[in-house]
Amino acid sequence: MMGKLWLGALLFAGPHLVSTVVPALRDHLKERLGEGPFKGLYALVSLVGVVLLVLAYVQARSGGGGVLYEPWSGARHLNMLLSLAGFILMASARGQGYIRRAVKHPQSLGMALWATGHILANGETAVVVIFATILVVALADIVFSLARGKMPVHTPQLRSDLVAIAGGTVVYLVLLFGFHPYILNVPVL
Repeated sequence: MMGKLWLGALLFAGPHLVSTVVPALRDHLKERLGEGPFKGLYALVSLVGVVLLVLAYVQARSGGGGVLYEPWSGARHLNMLLSLAGFILMASARGQGYIRRAVKHPQSLGMALWATGHILANGETAVVVIFATILVVALADIVFSLARGKMPVHTPQLRSDLVAIAGGTVVYLVLLFGFHPYILNVPVL
C-alpha cells in the first residue's frame, strides 16, 4: 500500500511541480514534444498518479492503513468550513469576479484550504499523504506564481462572483451529501 501511495504522490505532484517550479524545463519539453503530446503525457502521468493514490486509499480503508494522529474534536467542523471556502474559491478561478481579483490565485488557494481541512480532520496515513501532496502542489503554485508576478487582470463583475458562490456551494453539497457517504462510505455529519 505504501509503495502505491508514495509512487502515486510522486507521479501526481511531479509534473505539476516541474511545471510550476521549473517553467523553462516545461517549455523545453513542450517545444521538443509538441504541445499536444506534451499535454497528453502530462495528463497521463498525473492520471496514473491519481489512480495509484485512489488504489492506495481503497487498500488502506479495507486493510487498516495506519493512523498518524488523532484529530482534535473541532477539526471536522473546521474542515467543512475550509472545504466550502475552498470550493467557492476554485469556482471563482475562471471567472471575472472580485474574488479572483482580490485573491489572485483562487484555484490554488482553494485547493490548499480543501487539503488543509482534510489533513486537520483525518489522521489516516493515506489521507494525510494524499492531501499533503495536493497542499504542496497548491502552495508551490501560489508562491512561484507570485514570485513571477502572475496576477489576474480584468474588470470585476459581481455576477461572476455570484455564479462562483452558487457553483462552489453546489459542488460542496454534492460531495458532502453524495460522494462522501455513498461513494467513500464516510459519513461527514
